[in-house]
Order: sequence, then C-alpha cells, then structure tokens
Amino acid sequence: MSSEKEKKSFKLDISSIREFSSTNAIYLVLLVLFLGIGFLENSFFSFNNIKNVLLISSVRMIIALGVGGVLITKGTDLSAGRIVGLTACVSASLLQRPDYAYKLFPNLQQMPLIVPILLAIVIGMIIGLLNGISIAYLKVPPFIATLGMMVIVYGLALIYTNAQPIGGLRNDFTTVASGAKFIVPNLILIAVAVAALIWFILNKTRFGKYIYAIGGNPAAAEVSGVNVELTLLKVYALAGALYGLAGVLLAARTGGATNNYGQMYELDAIAAATIGGVSTSGGIGKVSGIITGVLIFEVLNNGLVILGVSTYWQQVIKGVIIIGAVAFDIRKYLSKK
Repeated sequence: MSSEKEKKSFKLDISSIREFSSTNAIYLVLLVLFLGIGFLENSFFSFNNIKNVLLISSVRMIIALGVGGVLITKGTDLSAGRIVGLTACVSASLLQRPDYAYKLFPNLQQMPLIVPILLAIVIGMIIGLLNGISIAYLKVPPFIATLGMMVIVYGLALIYTNAQPIGGLRNDFTTVASGAKFIVPNLILIAVAVAALIWFILNKTRFGKYIYAIGGNPAAAEVSGVNVELTLLKVYALAGALYGLAGVLLAARTGGATNNYGQMYELDAIAAATIGGVSTSGGIGKVSGIITGVLIFEVLNNGLVILGVSTYWQQVIKGVIIIGAVAFDIRKYLSKK
C-alpha cells in the first residue's frame, strides 16, 4: 500500500511540476536567460547595466502594451514605430532651448512643458483613431490599414522635420526621463504607472472585457450586445496615445529626435507581446506577460552585446525567437481546438 501511495504522490509531484512549468514558462525563461548571461559575463549584473536595461525596456514596454491590446482583439499595428518617431519629433521640436542655433522653429516662443507633451500624445491618439476607423468601419484588414498608415506617418515625419535631426532640448524636458524620485528613475516610474493603468483597464473595466470578447469571437460579442466597431476604435486610439507617450519619453531620454526614431519598434513590440503570451489568434494576453516579453528581448539584446555577438547574428537570433514564439502560440491554439 505504501509503495502505491508513494507512486501516486510521485506522479502528482511530476504533474504539478509540469503544470507549474507550463503556466510560468515565460517567467522561467527570463530567469534562466538572466542568470545564464550573468554567469557568462559578470558585468551583466552591474547596477548600471541593469538600470540601463530597465530604462530601455520602459519605453519599449509602453509601446508593447499598446500593441498588445490590439493583438488581443485579433488585430495588429504596423504603424506603431512610425507614430513613436513622429511624436518624438513633434515634442522635441517644440521643446528646444531658446538659445539653440538650429531650432526647427526659430521664432517659436517657449511653451509650458506639458503642452507639447499632451500635443504629441493627442497626435498619436488621432492617428490611432484613423487606424480604428479604417479597420472598424471601412473594414480594411488591420495589416493593410496599419501598413498604409505606417507609410503615411513616415512621410509626415519627413515633411515635418525636412529630414533634419532635432537637438538642443530643454533641461526640464530631458529631466522627465533622466530624473529620479526616491532613487528610481522617472522613466521606470512612468512605465510602471502606465502598466498599472492598462492592467486596470483590461481586468477591471467593461471596456477591457469587451476587448477580450472581440478577440475571442467578434460575432458572439456582437450578439451579446458589444459595440464591436466602437470598441475597436477605442483600442486603436488608446494604442496611439501610448505610442505618442513613448515618443515623448524616447526624445526626452535621448536628448533629441530624428524621423527614423521608432523604426522597427512595432516588430519588436509584436514579438515581445507574443513571447509574453498574447495570442495571435486573439482573446488571450496579460499585462504581466507583455512586460516579461519585453524584458526577455532587452535582456537578450543587452546580453548579446556584452558577450560580443555580432549585430548581424543578433538579428538572426531575434528572428528565430519570433518565429518560434508564434509557432508555439499557434500549436497551443490548435491543440485547444
């Protein structure tokens, strides 16, 4: 009897370990990656390096949270990176120092800090609204609608800046990203606040429930009384606002902006969200997973640089990870069906 009980308990332990590993696989991957790179290169664990990883991740995370919400509705957004670039240029151009010799607008009077920041966020939100209108009301597939918007926004950024870099930013603007409260950098605090807000929206509001319902089955959601078109409009507008905020923070962190800012950020955000458990089939995804996906990508990027891996091979490795993550997600979806 005792041996049978031991066998049962052993089987239970194995199954519980498997269940725990499956449920928390993404977090285990981050832990293994973190410890593995640190073991190979001790400098990875330095305070400055970890701080740098978190600072870079903060902007990327805000973008990924916007993209993640879109992916949950079974959509996509290829315009995210270009919106980041345009809004970075807009905020930077309006917050240059008065004595800077190469101001984009030489006769522009100094504005209160909050005005250009809000303007950039609103611009991002308006572009997101246009994406939402195309997708929800004109029934343009998300891939095509946001691809077209990506090209349009890049053209607008070139027109706005005349393809010239923007520098000489005011100290009060750069402090938004470089300053710190209670030793924690402002950029990280802002990212945490945004993550908390998106978590609340997705988990504690009717709007959040509608997002998951549309991703799971839009026809069933509509029959249940969900205004699918309006919800999609709000999702893309919220995503655009997040891209606008990310553009502002990116300009403040780097002390300048160019029309090429944000290039390919949308692909990194989609990859990070997918790795973090946001299903490309819609209806599934958590804020914690998106954050972890972003951290995995940034830890990997940072680790490969520290280990001296060629930038060419870095791109290959990232591509393999993206394909693997999507393939794994699709296999999970098919097995559930």
